[in-house]
Amino acid sequence: MQNSSNIYFRQLLSGRDFAVGNKAAQQMVNFVYLLGDKETGECVVIDPAYAVDDIIAIAHNDGMKVSGVLATHYHADHIGGSIMGLRIEGIAKILESTSLPIHVNALESEFVMKTTGVTRSDLVEHKGGDTLAIGNMEITFIHTPGHTPGSQCFLANGCLVSGDTLFLDGCGRTDLPGSNPEDMYDSLQRLAQLPDQTVVYPGHQYSVPSSSPMENVRQANYVYRTRNKEAWMQWFGGVEN
Repeated sequence: MQNSSNIYFRQLLSGRDFAVGNKAAQQMVNFVYLLGDKETGECVVIDPAYAVDDIIAIAHNDGMKVSGVLATHYHADHIGGSIMGLRIEGIAKILESTSLPIHVNALESEFVMKTTGVTRSDLVEHKGGDTLAIGNMEITFIHTPGHTPGSQCFLANGCLVSGDTLFLDGCGRTDLPGSNPEDMYDSLQRLAQLPDQTVVYPGHQYSVPSSSPMENVRQANYVYRTRNKEAWMQWFGGVEN
């Protein structure tokens, strides 16, 4: 996180920082994020999966209380559910022991409920441009469809948690049910307008660095090398990324 003495921020890698020994967690290399305000001791967890008790315990050991969950999108490796024959724990497990709001994009609600089994009453629906205050820190929701219809990124204190929309090298797949390569192009262009110094924190560790300034991502990431949407569609339309 960029300099702010009151900002609480943890980037946690599955299979290393939590869910140690879980082969699926090690293979999927998901990032989970804790983001909050040290002064108030309040934080949210972004995309909890695999070993949610471990994640909550990390926050508690740092003197923080988890007051909500933010979901970048509905896929099971980010919020729990079934994937590739595996059952991954996630937001449903958290709700067994405590009542927390699960913040999702409104277009994602039905998918989240189907994937995890949580109910609509557990969800807080958002649209792009909404904000959420965590103590004295404000998080802005950016709707970035493409990987899924309701994918969203979170911008706070000059840092972008980008989920599976934008990786440091590449982007989320656009050949899955609900994916849309045209929407992905528009979303990536929207993110490219963020200031150069914005630090990108992706949903998976698919590259050696775990974060990078937007200026570097625009220069190095191959998804920004297409001239226009037509060229993008020739490259990415129906192609696995």
